Amino acid sequence: MPTIAQRAERLLGTPVVSTNPVAGGDVCTATRLRLSDGRTAVVKTRPHPPVGFFESEAAGLSWLAESDTVSVPDVLAFDAECLILTWVEPGRPTPENAVNFGRSLARLHASGAPSYGAEEDGFIGVLPLRNGSAPTWPEFYATRRVLPYLKLSVDRGQIGTTDAADVERVVRRITEIAGPAEAPARLHGDLWNGNVIWAREGEANLIDPSAHGGHRETDLAMLALFGLPQLQRALEAYQAETPLADGWEDRVPLHQLYPLLVHTCIFGASYGARAGSAARHYL
Repeated sequence: MPTIAQRAERLLGTPVVSTNPVAGGDVCTATRLRLSDGRTAVVKTRPHPPVGFFESEAAGLSWLAESDTVSVPDVLAFDAECLILTWVEPGRPTPENAVNFGRSLARLHASGAPSYGAEEDGFIGVLPLRNGSAPTWPEFYATRRVLPYLKLSVDRGQIGTTDAADVERVVRRITEIAGPAEAPARLHGDLWNGNVIWAREGEANLIDPSAHGGHRETDLAMLALFGLPQLQRALEAYQAETPLADGWEDRVPLHQLYPLLVHTCIFGASYGARAGSAARHYL
């Protein structure tokens, strides 16, 4: 089996001078590469990845980059076993960078998507993600996001009966609590703090997308769920760039149901209880 350096050299056509492991990452192993041409890159690997796993991530990064609104690492190469990206040197979040991030995220969402969903199915973490389009956001969110992971949570015994029933009750009412209809936004789709790299130089970079067309409040709700440094500044800048519809704060728990159920499937019953609590906000 080739080493990480050998695989990278084959894909990039450039010798690798050194490799260093990068801390963190629950889904993939990341390794920093120093290349002979002076560039620095990062290669992501995972034993026995699902078919299309790295291809999907590469396509998502490219789709976000096409909007010319947010910073994302350049995709240098990928195959079935790995993904190689430009290295982003991490720094600290500053008030100025948070403002710029909020504005950029608003512009990303406003750049739009052809429909709710995406041309290809994808992944959220390592779980399969159905992206088939739907005519309205409530239908898309219910049938492609909430219900599949609720079923998986129930099948795995990771959500209580009452919590599952309350989530189902909210789904039945989703049209009345979804707020004003909006055109599909271009979403990152897995926008928690760990997927925002505050670059030492330049703007915040978005990584590890689960990109699709959806409701822009979903990205914002996920940022709030798992905590983003300087979040309030970023939200204020977002609002100044593209104001959110009235009542958006009250819809945050609705948009958090999906990531909470995904975490229930992966990490267990404590998130199932949180999903039930979010649902009861509307009951």
